[in-house]
Amino acid sequence: MTLYHARIFDTPDDPFTGAGLRADDDGGLLVIDGAIIERGSYAQLRARHPTETVVDLTDGVLLPGFVDTHVHYPQIRAIGGLGLPLLDWLEQCALPEEARLADVAYARTIAREFVTALIDAGTTTALVFGSHFARAVDALFEAAAGIGLRITSGLVVSDRMLRSDLHIHAVIAYDEMRTLADRWHGVGRARYAVIPRFALSCSNDLLDACSTLHRDIDGSWVTTHINENPAEIIAVRELCQSPSYLDSYDRHKLVDPRTVLAHNVHPTYGELTRLGATGASVAHCPTSNAALGSGLFPLDRHLAAGVRVALGSDVGAGTGPSLFKEGLQAYFVQQLRGSDGVPLSAAHLLYLATAAGAAALELGAQIGDLSPGKRFDAMWLRPDDGGTLSRVLPHANGADDALAKIFALATPSDVASVWIDGVAVGPTQGAGQAGAA
Repeated sequence: MTLYHARIFDTPDDPFTGAGLRADDDGGLLVIDGAIIERGSYAQLRARHPTETVVDLTDGVLLPGFVDTHVHYPQIRAIGGLGLPLLDWLEQCALPEEARLADVAYARTIAREFVTALIDAGTTTALVFGSHFARAVDALFEAAAGIGLRITSGLVVSDRMLRSDLHIHAVIAYDEMRTLADRWHGVGRARYAVIPRFALSCSNDLLDACSTLHRDIDGSWVTTHINENPAEIIAVRELCQSPSYLDSYDRHKLVDPRTVLAHNVHPTYGELTRLGATGASVAHCPTSNAALGSGLFPLDRHLAAGVRVALGSDVGAGTGPSLFKEGLQAYFVQQLRGSDGVPLSAAHLLYLATAAGAAALELGAQIGDLSPGKRFDAMWLRPDDGGTLSRVLPHANGADDALAKIFALATPSDVASVWIDGVAVGPTQGAGQAGAA
């Protein structure tokens, strides 16, 4: 049993329905075997448990672990390809790097770098776009299992409109996906996701193979891209002969409550209505959308249609895996949308980065906030000495202002400790660690 003494911020209730930030300035969490058993004032918990080991986290802020709902594992080294729209960026930056993962030794190196980067950024759960190569996907699952990351991922499949070394036949795709799912789905904290890259690069036969696997593997997920870029949308409608981008997936039975679609910057009214009706979720990737010039995300329209939204870092077209900067960029986007924008508080940003992602991945009963009954997936944010956050955070005017300063200024260098299921897993870059009393 361990008693954590900390300033604790989380969002167990949805700020988009009127809830606010839950903040305990002198809080305590009692954790047994990775589960949060009690939460309350530190003084009360210490009085009830006077002999338990205390971990002192008062020199910082304890937050739930981040949940990234869209991040590309092969693209960690492709960051920084600026100045290109989506399809050109894919051809020139992302796909050449993704093809390198055919070399399994290289894939293992990238997998370790990728998982390390997530942990260092405070991300404890991720829905990951895997690789086009089965052995590289194995490398990802192995690296995630080695550090304890909660991961949902799988083989990325395409059979047209990409470089030929990333193509796969539908029959072979099913067999390779099935083998990976049988090996990893439900093992430890791993789950399998069916991942057609996007409708533009997947034939009807390949999408049918994805649908069949999704049906055959109980509890599997579907993730792909939708409505990211206007040129892409036009190409999909013409090639797929679909009335909408969403229809190109929906007619293959790939849209349901276990579907997470990335971007959706330019949805139609009908698509949003359908997404709301099916219970599918959207991964909002604001930094990537800005870097590629894809557009400003219509959060208001998603909320009005009842579509679940969480954050994704995307990585390759973005600026790294930190959901602090994605939350800040999400705020900027809504500010730029003017009267159509949704005013976002710091509590909204924390919710989008934690509990909303947990709900989208149907993990809300386990993670997403720091309530009794949840698993202790958490990060301790202690500002890097000498950084701007360390100068301004002590002068915050209350918890909401403190959290706003954190989202405005925090980087992975400010993440001092990370736990998954109560086990300390990072950071790996050697920042300061919590002290036991």
